[in-house]
Amino acid sequence: MLLKLVVAYLVVSIGIGLFAAAKVHNARDYITAGRHLPMSVVLAMVFATWFGSETVLGNSGTFLQEGVSGLISDPLGAGVCLMLFGLFFARPLYRMNLLTLGDFFRQRYSRGIELVLSLCIVVSYLGWVGAQITALGLVFDLLSHGAIDKEAGMMIGAAVVLLYTLLGGMWSVAVTTFVQMIVIVAGLFYVTWIASDMAGGVSGVLEHAAAAGKFDLLSGAGARDILTWGAAFFTMALGSIPQQDVFQRVNSSGNERIAVWGTTLGGMAYIVFALVPVYLAYTAQLIDPVMTAEVSLDDTQKIMPALIMNHTSFVTQVIFFGALLSVIMSTASGTLLAPSVTFSENVLKGFFPAMTDQQFLWTSRLTVVVFTLIVTCYALNSNASIHEMVERAYRITLAGAFVPLVAGVFWKRANNPGGMLAICLGLGTWIGGEALIYMEVLSDIIEPQLYGLAASAAGMLLGVFFCARPAKEANPPAGAPRAQA
Repeated sequence: MLLKLVVAYLVVSIGIGLFAAAKVHNARDYITAGRHLPMSVVLAMVFATWFGSETVLGNSGTFLQEGVSGLISDPLGAGVCLMLFGLFFARPLYRMNLLTLGDFFRQRYSRGIELVLSLCIVVSYLGWVGAQITALGLVFDLLSHGAIDKEAGMMIGAAVVLLYTLLGGMWSVAVTTFVQMIVIVAGLFYVTWIASDMAGGVSGVLEHAAAAGKFDLLSGAGARDILTWGAAFFTMALGSIPQQDVFQRVNSSGNERIAVWGTTLGGMAYIVFALVPVYLAYTAQLIDPVMTAEVSLDDTQKIMPALIMNHTSFVTQVIFFGALLSVIMSTASGTLLAPSVTFSENVLKGFFPAMTDQQFLWTSRLTVVVFTLIVTCYALNSNASIHEMVERAYRITLAGAFVPLVAGVFWKRANNPGGMLAICLGLGTWIGGEALIYMEVLSDIIEPQLYGLAASAAGMLLGVFFCARPAKEANPPAGAPRAQA
């Protein structure tokens, strides 16, 4: 019965998405929802940017194993990313009236930089979207008691998200996310209230966690721990800034004020509310320590669903799994659309400049299908946890794209040679470091993405001071012609 209700909820979500698809008349509607979205919808979408499977399942399992130190990258780093984007990047980028971040790199630098960084952005989404597909498979496996295995569940979940994202684009993402966020907030608060009551109250749960050392961060921490935490924080907080999904939500705002404060407040809300599923998962330690220990041996990501399935009423189970599916689908739909439109706009369209708007719209939809197939295959063949898949996703954009974006927005002297050197040195250092760690030439204490970031900054400085050329305007007029490579 529970599985049937979940399936019914999926059908309703598809229906809402298809209803929103009626608003799509051209490519700009598909990618930015016509830049008509109000504060409430933008806030919900920004909040949902990160509030996905890793927040509910990944982070809670990580906290049970590592304590608060496991939350450095997410939710802390992720929330800081959204606030930084809102306060510093949203206004100048919104004024440029672009479709994608790749458009910024083309207008500010060159077609070559647009192409390379757009491909980096697309690749970074493999882990992020793959984590959502993995979580959907996990949910179907649990709800069906193994009748639908994890792999089959992943394919079913991917197909559902694809269906309403394919036709409606950002309009479907916006409308379904707004509805799903209502379900998420109400559902998780209700379930947490029930579980907290069973565990002896909020104060009792927090005291138990403190006594177990879950809140100890610096106690006994060495230089290696601090370096690891710093790398995790900066990889998420900075590496996530040059991402299309965040930019796309900002760019869909009805005006500049909504773009800035919808993003900033969404980041604040994310950090606070992301602690709710962490707290909920810890109540399992008090309610059923035997079950928690047994499930931990298999997969800590299953602890919270197991708690709900074994110790709550049918109504509570319906509410929880409805909220969980809302969490995953709201994130999956947006992060599925972002790399697809980036590839269409900044890779394919550059090779076919005569493409009409309708041809571009259908090319974007075809790319959504292809990317869904690629990500599903990646998720099916990955052994990484949900938390690990997300944490690894942004190393490439931290090393290659962060410096060109920051310099391009805030430094008038940033130029094309500087951008190219920043990319080459940043990505080269990061890839070389990863290779040396894999071959066990270097210790895994080395965080190559941080060295890549430093090398990228050095490359930008070298290009600016030793290859001086007239800089392009940071904010060219909207609709400027495509630059030649």
